[in-house]
Amino acid sequence: MTIRPPEPRHAEAAAPLAAHEAEENAWRRRHLLDLDDFSVDELELVMSTAGAMKEVLSREVPRVPALRGTTIVTLFYENSTRTRASFELAGKVLGADVINVSASGSSVTKGESLIDTVKTLQAVGADVIVMRHNRSGAPYLAARHADCSIVNAGDGLHAHPTQALLDLLTIRNSIGDVRGKRVVIVGDVLHSRVARSNLWSLTALGAEVVVCAPPTLLPARLGDAREGDLPPVHVETSLDKAIEGADVVMALRMQLERMQGGFVPGMREYSRLYQVNAKRLARAKPGALVLHPGPMNEGVEISHEVAHGLQSRVEEQVTNGVAVRMAVLWLITRHASRGGRSAAKAAL
Repeated sequence: MTIRPPEPRHAEAAAPLAAHEAEENAWRRRHLLDLDDFSVDELELVMSTAGAMKEVLSREVPRVPALRGTTIVTLFYENSTRTRASFELAGKVLGADVINVSASGSSVTKGESLIDTVKTLQAVGADVIVMRHNRSGAPYLAARHADCSIVNAGDGLHAHPTQALLDLLTIRNSIGDVRGKRVVIVGDVLHSRVARSNLWSLTALGAEVVVCAPPTLLPARLGDAREGDLPPVHVETSLDKAIEGADVVMALRMQLERMQGGFVPGMREYSRLYQVNAKRLARAKPGALVLHPGPMNEGVEISHEVAHGLQSRVEEQVTNGVAVRMAVLWLITRHASRGGRSAAKAAL
């Protein structure tokens, strides 16, 4: 597809995005399913593109026509606030048409399969389907049967790539290059798709990742470079030890809805040993960042004082989520348009 030059009235709006056109040639992905096979160059491309999107969001009128004519469908089989709202806003800021579909209000309740749902949405004109599903691997199944692009917005216990990307952007905005930085991820790692995607992105960029949780909340063989399906990381069951000298502390939500009992003695005992509070945070480096993917169980995995303290970057994570998802939608649709599909019919 030939990319038209920007119209004069859109020239200023288009500038930050057009500046990345040469770099975008390195993007070869039609789908975004996980970060396990992302190269350093691809991660850097998403970060630089997200930086351009942040500039767009900072304008008095944060709108550009970059994806005008593109139809984005959010297909969510689980409840969501942050992810769904930020994908919707990301599409609208870029000029796309965004349609929201919930499984509870669709033909899924009548027995329609995932493949049939995807084909139906594709038939009515979807260029990109942003999918959240309670089953690990569901976006991969959808991608095998779809001609449109699939973006994984979280699948079961497996992956949440855009959350990991926005976490990376948040960290880099404050401390720069993550190489050699000590990042502690503490909490319910076993049930956390956020943790899994973060392990891939952070280790790829050279961060020293320490995972901390009770043994019952750690994936089998985590930390063993010879086994398992996750990158090698340091594993520590004592938070007091793990947090020593940390540059970043990421607390994970206790996912009670995914537990079937018996993982911890109780919330009070868990909080006593693994809550990120002011006393424990004092063991980290001065000014260490505190992240949380949300929603937070304040008083359980993180204290109210820390969650809303000066070192917290929780609200910044939410803001960065819009920029990162804008970047992902932009990169994917630009690749699709170069491949001959009309996913970006009115690109710059």
